[in-house]
Amino acid sequence: MIKKVKVKDSSRKIVKKHVSRLKNISSKKLNSAILFSGGKDSGLALDYALKYTNVKCLIIIESKNVESYMFHTPNIKWAKLQAKATGIPCIVQSTKGDKEEELADLKTAIKTAKSRFKVQAIVTGAIESVYQASRVQVITNDLGMECFNPLWQKDQIELLEELVRKKFDIIIIGVFGYGLNKLIGRKVDSKFIDEVKSLKDRLRINPAGEGGEYESFILNAPYFKRPLDIAKSRIVKDGSGGIILDIEELS
Repeated sequence: MIKKVKVKDSSRKIVKKHVSRLKNISSKKLNSAILFSGGKDSGLALDYALKYTNVKCLIIIESKNVESYMFHTPNIKWAKLQAKATGIPCIVQSTKGDKEEELADLKTAIKTAKSRFKVQAIVTGAIESVYQASRVQVITNDLGMECFNPLWQKDQIELLEELVRKKFDIIIIGVFGYGLNKLIGRKVDSKFIDEVKSLKDRLRINPAGEGGEYESFILNAPYFKRPLDIAKSRIVKDGSGGIILDIEELS
């Protein structure tokens, strides 16, 4: 489960600023790499990046620490297959997930993207986590690269609606909050959005899971060459009481 640090100012002007920056550089077509976890946020960020940049590769960080502050971990082993479905090359970097060492490992992966694919910009799916966004920004500044967060401070219900409108096929593969167990395995669709709206009011959750309430997995996206199908899975409990849909076979 990823622990999030929230920002107090939820102004939509900030997300517009980040998207605007992407639009402004679209004529330059900077070479970009996406920090890709296989979940909904990095998947939507990739959609923006494909529109406004020249996407050269995906960067996948496989953390062994399920309590990582930086990286998505449920079913991360399948992110390579998701990357293959996009047809975009990927760089896979393993990390033990220790708080500062994982940042050094991320920097190594970004350096590899810069040298191997001539990447000039990193795109992330960060929405509200200052911890995540600021640390990526420090790395890119140090390497003389751009960093874009096109979803930054985006309204969370609007984010979910955009995913449905763009026909992403996404399921919930981890739940980590009281009263959310019934969401496990659910598809993100209009009914799901209505339900999380209700849960937001009743349980005061972040509807897009930005408080770490749930994690997601993309089975199909507008840029996938083919959809993915879960052939075998099981429900397991993690050490903190959360529930994970562990994908055992994916084709």
